[in-house]
Amino acid sequence: MQIGVDEAGKGPVLGSMFVAAVRADPENIPADVDDSKRLPPTRREELAEQLRKQADAISVAEIPVDRIDDSDTDMNGLTVAGHAKALDGVADGDCDCYLDAGDTNAVRFERRVGSRVNPTIDIRAEHGADEEYPIVGAASIIAKSAREDHVSSLKAEFGSVGSGYPGDDTTRTFLREFVKERGQLPACARKSWQTSRDILGEIDQAALTDF
Repeated sequence: MQIGVDEAGKGPVLGSMFVAAVRADPENIPADVDDSKRLPPTRREELAEQLRKQADAISVAEIPVDRIDDSDTDMNGLTVAGHAKALDGVADGDCDCYLDAGDTNAVRFERRVGSRVNPTIDIRAEHGADEEYPIVGAASIIAKSAREDHVSSLKAEFGSVGSGYPGDDTTRTFLREFVKERGQLPACARKSWQTSRDILGEIDQAALTDF
């Protein structure tokens, strides 16, 4: 039995980050499981459904916008906390646990997560673990599926928000139009992100020019 942990949604300007942990027998992982970013969306969701049926246990931790914007935290710390919380939901001392390192220093990330969970769990963090280990690829798929469901709920509430990433023109247009109309960022926006600050600055500057 193995455990894999990975996150989705660390970089977007809109919405929550999700961390998933999957506990499963490696033989029960579908053969084409891979890093979720390398899978077509339709196949990714098919695999997510298979994993929900075949995995021994799955846990998903959500890190919401208000926690991301808390001035007392940083994304590396929140990623550590998310990995630990998700891992706690599937923890089994007899499992080898693989993490996709959420820090430039994989050993430091491994130690920080390990300090928050049952010390009998054998934790190993590596960069690119979602490509190297199918169990981490499985966690990547579950985390991405949770993030996509979340984005769908944002679209249902706010309309066309795009992917939520700073480089997405649809996302930036949504933020600009919302701020122009309401005078503030939507509740789903990460206000601490530079993209949000830039758009607020653009609108403020435009208002001064009009005046």
